[in-house]
Amino acid sequence: MAKQVFLSPHRAYRESVRAHPGETAFQVVLEQTDLFVTAEADLREPMLDLVRSLRGELKNFMLMTPGFRESLTPVPAPESAPLIAREMARAAAAVNVGPMAAVAGAFAQFVADHFASMSPNIIVENGGDLYLHSTRERIVALLGDPASGARLGLKLSRRDFPLSLCASSATIGPSLSLGQGELVVVRSRSGAFADAAATALANLIDTADDLDLVLARAKKMAPLGLEGVFVQAGGKLGVWGKMELVALEG
Repeated sequence: MAKQVFLSPHRAYRESVRAHPGETAFQVVLEQTDLFVTAEADLREPMLDLVRSLRGELKNFMLMTPGFRESLTPVPAPESAPLIAREMARAAAAVNVGPMAAVAGAFAQFVADHFASMSPNIIVENGGDLYLHSTRERIVALLGDPASGARLGLKLSRRDFPLSLCASSATIGPSLSLGQGELVVVRSRSGAFADAAATALANLIDTADDLDLVLARAKKMAPLGLEGVFVQAGGKLGVWGKMELVALEG
């Protein structure tokens, strides 16, 4: 029987997010960009302005750079390109995927970094890709099967931040994956790199037997900035690197 693919635009996993005292959660949406933010203040108006500016820069660059949006292989971005395009291009080239494989993670980091001085505790989630600044311990749920909910989480200490956690899946959401994995989560200091690496690793999965291959490839990516990886496929799990897993209650 074919694996069920979850494509609902309603992101129910956000309903389980619990802000700490002194924090608030809000959404920022502009065209295809849909951010869910936890911060110490409601920053949605200035954040929307930043997202509009970043999207404008990137869209203008893509109009002048054939293939940047569509390519599944690296496309260079010159030094004259917007910074976000250059970050996407560098990350994609490092792991041999197309630049748009890095876009969600790049946006999450650009937004989180920009507002970290106003809110030292800020988490930006962009379609399952996160960038976090935090002064306290956090637990991030790992959602491999929306039907049964998240049962595992990743425990992060205050020393771990800032940090990116980016996910790729062949069974959750509309993003393109050439593999069959239920979930690949990559930890890195770079949002663009974590996003691109998650896509590259997820592309390697045809069956659960490919988990060892994915973990071996992840280890080779460590010098590039990969700090850890979590993989779920065919009911099997694989973990490598700085990934302290905890069981979630309820």
